[in-house]
Amino acid sequence: MPASFVPSATDYLRFLPEIIMIAIGALIMLLEPLLGGNKKDSLSGLTVLGFIVALVAAIMANGMPGTSFSNMLIVDGFGTFFRVLVIGVGILTVLSSAQYLKREHAASAEYYALLLFSVTGQCVMATANELIMIFIGLEISSIATYILAGYLRDDKRNNEAALKYFLLGSFATAFLLYGIAWIYGTTGTTNLMDIRAYLLTPGVQRNMVLAGTAAALMFVGFAFKVSAAPFQVWAPDVYQGAPAPVTLFMSAGPKAAAFAVFLRVFMTAFEPITSRWEPFVWSSALLTMVIGNFAALSQTNIKRLLAYSSIAHAGYVMVAIASHSQIGVAAAMFYLAAYALMNVGAFAVITHFSRQGEKFLEVEDLAGLGWKQPVTAALFTIFLLSLIGVPLTGGFFGKFYIFKAALDANLIWLSVLGLLNSAVAAYYYLRIIVVMYMHEPGDSTVTLQPLGAGIAATLWATALGTLILGIYPSLILNFATSSSVLAK
Repeated sequence: MPASFVPSATDYLRFLPEIIMIAIGALIMLLEPLLGGNKKDSLSGLTVLGFIVALVAAIMANGMPGTSFSNMLIVDGFGTFFRVLVIGVGILTVLSSAQYLKREHAASAEYYALLLFSVTGQCVMATANELIMIFIGLEISSIATYILAGYLRDDKRNNEAALKYFLLGSFATAFLLYGIAWIYGTTGTTNLMDIRAYLLTPGVQRNMVLAGTAAALMFVGFAFKVSAAPFQVWAPDVYQGAPAPVTLFMSAGPKAAAFAVFLRVFMTAFEPITSRWEPFVWSSALLTMVIGNFAALSQTNIKRLLAYSSIAHAGYVMVAIASHSQIGVAAAMFYLAAYALMNVGAFAVITHFSRQGEKFLEVEDLAGLGWKQPVTAALFTIFLLSLIGVPLTGGFFGKFYIFKAALDANLIWLSVLGLLNSAVAAYYYLRIIVVMYMHEPGDSTVTLQPLGAGIAATLWATALGTLILGIYPSLILNFATSSSVLAK
């Protein structure tokens, strides 16, 4: 093997977070048969510890930026941002899952190992500098998430969710692979910066159509992963059918990683052909916002309502991408961080409230929650207000920066329609608040048990983060701006 292909110690240090999570995941699987009666608590604690160590390693790796393993991976501020974000979502998912798994008598090592492996794949996606590595990271994350969606094997809803997610996900992945093959045939490389350099070379104008076709095919694959229209049909059924903590995880971690790849590919490799892919993005953004918000208006199941809400929020991020600017990329990064906090918090409340067998998932089941558990209701209200975009919450500044980026890019009509969609969304979020505080408590609220330690920690952490981003947005926005992946 040539010396230039021999990995160095720095290469391994830059890839250390993924190595740690893979090792902890394998260790958990090996330890389960050897542990005694307290194995469930030990496994969740070991998983959280593994995520924390990986988080520290990711922050340390940011101090030695650069490419690794023959330019296949790149550690930069952009990759570190999304590494920290998805690992943080992994920690909150474990904390939210412990009480749920105990209640469903379903705690096992494979659940925690799958979480670790899925987050590992997401970290690979965030740091990939090469299309083949993007595909590998995407498949590592997706396969683990497919299994998690059907984790409760005896629950028909879980089985249906996993099957739909797997079949439609495989179909979308085929488009992505076809796009990768097409761009390789056109440029002779799968390295993102090399693709960009080729497309900037004088005299290759005849190949721009082929490159645009490749971008369109890859757009289909990415749009499915972020649940952007017209490839969003899987999200409501999968979110509703999957276990509540898995829905919590899917709505934040994999979506953030998919947007990270979307931004890195289209803002670097395909940046020279912006005029060819930009119409796809802004039209998808508009369609995604409209479908998500208007479909949510008629929903009575809270998980399905939040699934359509998640689709709408993907549309807002697409608006930032369509602006194709430094502030647009930074706004998308900020919004994904704020969205992860408020959505994880909202689904954590649902995870707690649903009870065994997830029997109480209708909006009306929340009646009287504000009187029976005022703290839980107050925290849920913070998340809902942030999803609306009320000032002093992270959601407000997220939307503010996104629409500012769109206005700066002269996408005035898209900004106006986005703001109108936000007004529509306020109706179904406020409806939940009205039910919690102004409807008489029902049997579902009367029998509600106190919050578990893990759920409580998740709720307080996400609520605090949501408020901090709403008061001091510069804490993340400055780092996001300096870490923008947009090629100069």
